[in-house]
Amino acid sequence: MNNSLILVNEEDEEIGYCEKMDAHRKEYLHRAFSLFIYHKTDHKMLLHKRALGKYHSGGLWTNSCCSHPRYGENLMDAVIRRTKEELGLDISSYADELKEVGKFHYYKKYSTCAENEIDHVFLLTMEKQPILDVDPDEIAEVRWESIDAIAKELEEKPDQFTAWFPQAFELVGSSLKQGAVHK
Repeated sequence: MNNSLILVNEEDEEIGYCEKMDAHRKEYLHRAFSLFIYHKTDHKMLLHKRALGKYHSGGLWTNSCCSHPRYGENLMDAVIRRTKEELGLDISSYADELKEVGKFHYYKKYSTCAENEIDHVFLLTMEKQPILDVDPDEIAEVRWESIDAIAKELEEKPDQFTAWFPQAFELVGSSLKQGAVHK
């Protein structure tokens, strides 16, 4: 069950578990998360380009870290675990700066599978730009960009971003505008 995803209904209530690739091939609705890391001093967001070898969306830009909680794992623990695994960044001591800013459902069909997820969106604000040690099997490239630059690029080149990114980015942008992060 270590690689089993949490299956949910439309209300995001747990209804079962399924192996990760089976859940995607069978298009089961499951729980996921998207983390955005925001550098308060520079007012920039960390983006990453997914590795080309990913089972979907390889070579596309997306938020700092995205994945799924496993069977028996809560969302916060999953965010901390995957940030360490993908970015080489231990955020366990940043609990006060890590906030869930919303969630949404999205569906995207790919050639051999689909993403059918309730995506919980998290925002982590940091005072200093962290040192990263990215996993090349997960991440091809990283960059720091301003919110305005990301919004402009998303408008001009939407096909260079993952399917879930626009909705997740909108939630984070709304949260920042409402003062969730002190500029």
